[in-house]
Amino acid sequence: MIIIGVDFHPEFQQIAWVDSESGAFREQRLQHREQAERFYRELGQRAVQVRVGMEASGHAGWFESLLSELEMELWIGDAAEIRTKRVRKQKTDRQDAQLILRLLLEDRFPRIWVPNGANRDLRQLLWHRHRMVQARTRIMNQLQAVALNQGLRSKKKLWAERGRQQLEAFRLAPWASRRRRDLLELLDRLNPMIAELSQAIEQEVENCAEARRLMTHPGVGPLTALAFVLILGNANRFHCGKQVASYLGLVPLEESSGNRRRLGHITKQGNSMLRFLLVEAAQVTVRRVPQWRSRYFHLAMRRGRKIAKVAMARRLAVRLYWMWRKQWDYEQLNKFGSHAGQPEHRHGVQ
Repeated sequence: MIIIGVDFHPEFQQIAWVDSESGAFREQRLQHREQAERFYRELGQRAVQVRVGMEASGHAGWFESLLSELEMELWIGDAAEIRTKRVRKQKTDRQDAQLILRLLLEDRFPRIWVPNGANRDLRQLLWHRHRMVQARTRIMNQLQAVALNQGLRSKKKLWAERGRQQLEAFRLAPWASRRRRDLLELLDRLNPMIAELSQAIEQEVENCAEARRLMTHPGVGPLTALAFVLILGNANRFHCGKQVASYLGLVPLEESSGNRRRLGHITKQGNSMLRFLLVEAAQVTVRRVPQWRSRYFHLAMRRGRKIAKVAMARRLAVRLYWMWRKQWDYEQLNKFGSHAGQPEHRHGVQ
């Protein structure tokens, strides 16, 4: 077997590799993309098993596809954990590649879960719609500013037929008029595009039983349910709801030592899109479920609305996790909670 440690960069990769049979050790710097592709294809023609290890990194899709095509084993490692295993204060590309290789040889490589190609492609659908909605919101805010400068404060009514006519009827200076016209044209182009993407997401949810089950929870729509399933990947990867909250970046930073405990803002280390969707969905749940509403206002009075929103988003993420893991719908979750099978619920779900 040939084991390769890769320090990946967008322009090149520094590799350190060893042949486990002969013990031969080599180092090399491969320029992207032609030189690196030629090296791995020549290695694939030798009909030997190859294992490649690298830190989690962006802009490496072509490299992962190449190794998959050549049927080479690729291990993706946790970059933060790999960094903690570095002993020397010096840091170079060669030392990083050697460190990854040493971790692979010593069976200490912190391998992480990696989604498959279909999962990643569906994530692109979610991200595309999310960015298009953000772009539409910026355009709508600019048009609201134009209306306010002319003394029209219609809020959501501005997007109705009458509000649109009033906005177009304002007599503006030449460049202000040009800006209004361009913004309205962009808005008219984005609306059908977002509607098409939303319809595609609904179709994907129809083929995903887990997402449909999560949608039984009040406030959770197709977008939030599908994003939750795709980004977590597999509920069995997590042992409890706290791990899910930590994975999504919904837990506070902690810097404690001795008798001093210090908590800060949430870590925001998880997927930003899913975190945003959970906050939005939690606010809908607060409006629909009386128990959530009372809990939210209790937290808002004590800690403020922003902290209360994040707390409810974390609670929603934990509940969705247990629904997914135990294959419960919303009614079963309310009946049995997350402790089914214990003495008070020894008969389990029926």
